[in-house]
Amino acid sequence: MISVLVTGATTPMGERLVRSLVSDTRVKHVLAVDDRPPDRALPFSHGKRLTYKQVDLRRSRRVHDLLFGPARDLGVEVIVHLSEHRHALDEGRKVRDHNVEALRSMLDLANRHPTIRRLVVKSHAVVYRVSLDLPILVSEDHPLAMGGHTPQYVRDRVEADLTACASMGLIDCEIVVLRCAEALAPGTGSQLHSFLSGPVAFRPLGFDPMVNVATIDDIVHAHELATFGSGEGVFNIPGFDTLPLSLAIRKFGAIGIPAPGTLIKPLYALRHLTTGAQFSYGLNKNRMHLGLVLNGARAKRVLGYAPETPVEWPFESD
Repeated sequence: MISVLVTGATTPMGERLVRSLVSDTRVKHVLAVDDRPPDRALPFSHGKRLTYKQVDLRRSRRVHDLLFGPARDLGVEVIVHLSEHRHALDEGRKVRDHNVEALRSMLDLANRHPTIRRLVVKSHAVVYRVSLDLPILVSEDHPLAMGGHTPQYVRDRVEADLTACASMGLIDCEIVVLRCAEALAPGTGSQLHSFLSGPVAFRPLGFDPMVNVATIDDIVHAHELATFGSGEGVFNIPGFDTLPLSLAIRKFGAIGIPAPGTLIKPLYALRHLTTGAQFSYGLNKNRMHLGLVLNGARAKRVLGYAPETPVEWPFESD
């Protein structure tokens, strides 16, 4: 039996993972961590097998006190790191501290921790570069989205991913990076979900890219497999549904309207100002033109993961 620390535990994905782990007979204890107060955290308990701690992971001292306090006392062997800043349009040092520096602190501390032996890091398909000269079906060796004009939302995720990858084999802890397809559900930070949630969806005129989307259940299952696995590496975690963007719009119940790209960006900027919706056309421009689908062959071969749960589309008949 092992003890597991889960960060980002009050998010939809984190809560689902915590629930699954505390009901797993292979798990001795779950240490759930997030920045929400205990009275507004996890809406369930599991006797003495679940402990919740409110921790601001942006502060390295708090991360130290967590790992060398409750985590050491509980004999935590595996960390599943789901915590990140999910609002795509937010920027600045505090956002980067959450997305990058918190992970950097965990990697440094795990290297000298008496019980931690494995760190599972949730990464994203958005870290991959999309362009005309690259394939749409991408494997783990596909180029990453790096460049001076890359939005912070992407830049932070690439930096966190590379920070974890650079530590593989160099620290006394196994590292697993899962580059996940978007989980098409509210509260996950999914840009596609934000795009589809409006009554009207403007897509680039003349383009209908393929998109691959996952469910929370499949992403959580992949993290469970990585939690109980051995060895380290980078793995693509695709979703069950791969379909044209126009079909995804119809299945979600929105009205799809093709429009020139020069009009789409200001339209979604106005939508953000009036409704607070987080979708950014500038952030997703290349994907909305060319698309990207994850090749999950390595995850299937090594982790035993294959997507099994299709998205429950509101208008499935389409």
